[in-house]
Parts: sequence; structure tokens; C-alpha cells
Amino acid sequence: MKTAITIDGVDFRINGTLTYAEVPGSRAEAHGLLYNARFIQGVFDDKADPKRFARFGFTAWDPDANTDRLIAALPAWYEHGLRAFTVGLQGGGPCFTIDNRTIDNNPFGADGASIDPAYAARIDRLIRAADEIGMVVIVSYFYGSQTARLTDGRAVRSAVQTASRFLRDNGYTNVLIEVANEMNIEAFDSHPIIKEPEGMAMLIDLAREESGGMPVGCSGGGGYTNREVALASDFVLIHGNGQSRQYYYNMIRKCREWVPSKPIVCNEDSAAIGQIAVAQRTHTSWGYYNNLTKQEPPTRWEILPGEDTFFALRMADAIGVSMPMPDGDDRFVLHGFEPDMTYGGERWIRLASLHPEQIDRVDFFRNSTLYWTAYDEPFSINFRSNWLQGGVKVEPGESWRAEVHLCDGSIVVKEATT
Repeated sequence: MKTAITIDGVDFRINGTLTYAEVPGSRAEAHGLLYNARFIQGVFDDKADPKRFARFGFTAWDPDANTDRLIAALPAWYEHGLRAFTVGLQGGGPCFTIDNRTIDNNPFGADGASIDPAYAARIDRLIRAADEIGMVVIVSYFYGSQTARLTDGRAVRSAVQTASRFLRDNGYTNVLIEVANEMNIEAFDSHPIIKEPEGMAMLIDLAREESGGMPVGCSGGGGYTNREVALASDFVLIHGNGQSRQYYYNMIRKCREWVPSKPIVCNEDSAAIGQIAVAQRTHTSWGYYNNLTKQEPPTRWEILPGEDTFFALRMADAIGVSMPMPDGDDRFVLHGFEPDMTYGGERWIRLASLHPEQIDRVDFFRNSTLYWTAYDEPFSINFRSNWLQGGVKVEPGESWRAEVHLCDGSIVVKEATT
């Protein structure tokens, strides 16, 4: 292995050097951080009905091709400063289209004692590809609705042992472990050993022991923190979903009080990249989450125009990686009109910005009639949270206009036609 991740107080080191310290001209305040992205579907498959994922411009579903596309995209993300990404052994839920409870994306046997060889091969290929270019993989074991396929608490413990021994036996040095994605959510009601802090603290200890000492943590839902879990963790995982910048800051302060000498890593927030500013000022690591293009299979892993590009550029700037920055109207992109990104006749219309903090509001017009006003980042129609929005039924030939009202009083207009 070429890439070894270690923890030094509140900082991360790769091969003994503080992260980003090797980057010429990098900012000292970024050294030790781990900017990351949620690529949770990196080894995804659906054993129940895979044909339904031949969509979004793809003519067939192929789980190996999905993993290979992610591997091919990693160098560009690395160039912009991404040093870690989260992949789930049980994936993550499509949140806009298909009910995850109807999907079979569980690599564990019902008793937790085995792991599907096809999943094992994909995660191995992905971890080794990341290792080659200096990246870290946060391997997440459990996702709420998929753990219903494990029979009981003993099966959960066994799955932790199985996954951890797999990571240990393959000799990976570029892996961090997330025992569960959002341990406190309702989907884990059937497994109190995951949902209750006492049980999770035990599972964290078990994962650390069985993996041979790999760093372990566990996330909660947006805004959730727990002292017992934080104390048991080697690094504190948080999620920023649904949080304003103030609430996000408050959550970080609470964690710092509990564990002042451990790294704090957000490995899931949203496309609301204004949160990066809070992470910068608190010396905590931030994780980008594009719920639509990076979690709805088949995923598009490359740095896409608009949201992805703006995050990549903001991350590069926070680190001190020199990248050409767009100006003028190029700082804004009207999303939702990409040819293949539609499902059930719906589109997800939103306005991406390089500097969303400079926007007062966005007025969306449908065929010249005001349809929606968005005040909160990431400025979406049918806003539900910073990570989720409702779709809009559209017809061919409709004209759409977004009037972006900036805080300085100026207005930028972006237009599209279905």
C-alpha cells in the first residue's frame, strides 16, 4: 500500500505528513484536514430488480462499470484537493425516485458471517485505486433500510467482525471506518445495538479490534451528536444535513467540548457549499453530498458543471490549490434541464452558485409567471432541506427563468427551455 492515514490530535496525516502540507502554496490552516465527498454508491448493486437502474442515459445497469467509472473520476477530484470519500457496503438510499426498502443492496449474509464476493471485489478494487493516487476511503458498514436484512443484534455484531476482518486481512492502510450511516434514524429501530449509544460504542470498539486498529467512528443524522459515541470514536463523524451555518457551528462547538483532541469530520452535508466557511474557521473537515447526481444510481462520478464544479473550486481555494475561477454570469448554473436527468416526468430545478453567500433570493419563473422563490441555499424549487427537494412535472417546450437577486442589489438571469 502507498497511502497510510494516521491521526495526530485534531489532524490527519498521510504517510506521516499533515494533509495538504505537500501542496505548494497551500494554506497552513488547511493542513491536517480531510476534505471529502459522499460517493456512497461506489459498490452499489440491486439484487432485487437491477433493470430499473438502466436510466439517466444509461442503457443497462452494470455494478462493475459503476465502480470503474468512480475509479476513473478520482484523479480529477484529487487534483482539486479531495483526499477522502465515503463508500457504503450497503450503499445509500435513492431519495428522489426509488424506495430503498425495495432494493436489495446488502452484501452480508443474514447472520452477518459472510460477505458477497462480488461486493468484496469491487470495494477492494476501489480502495486500491484510491491508494494509488493518495486518497482515503471511509468505508461505511450499515445503511438503515438495508440492515433489516440482518436477522438480529448478533448478526449485526457478526457483520462488523466480517467487514473489519476483511479490511484487516487485505492490509489496507488508507481506510477509515464508519460503523453506520446516521445511527439514530428511525430505519435502525429494528437494531437497538446500532441505534443506542451504548451499543454503538461497543460496535466501534469491536470494529477497531477486529480491523487491527483502523480508526473508527459513526455518524448521526444531521445535527445529531452523542457524547458516548464521540468518546468511543477515534475521529468524530458528523452530518450537516438540514443545518443552518449557525446550527452547524453549534454542533461543532459541542463536539469540541467533549473531545478537544480528536478530528471532527463531516462526511455528509449537502450541495450547500457555503458551509465550507464554517468548517474552515473551526478547523474541521467538510464533506460534499450531491444527493441527485452522486446517490441516485446510476451515478455520474465526474466533476459535473455547476454544483460539483463549484464545490471543487471552493475546496481548492480553501486549501490553496491554484485553479482558474469563473466570473460574471459563469458563477451561476441553472440545473434541472440536463437531457437525461428526469424520472416519472419530473425534473429537479435548482440554482447553483460559486458563492451562494452572496445571494439574497432566487425567483423562478415558469413561462413568465413567478413559480417559486428560494431563500435558502442550495436554492431549489420545492425546497425541503438543504439536501432534498421535490420534483416538478414539466412539459416539453416550457421556458424557465431564474432571477438571482444578489445581496449587493444586482440581478443575474439564467434561462432554460425544456
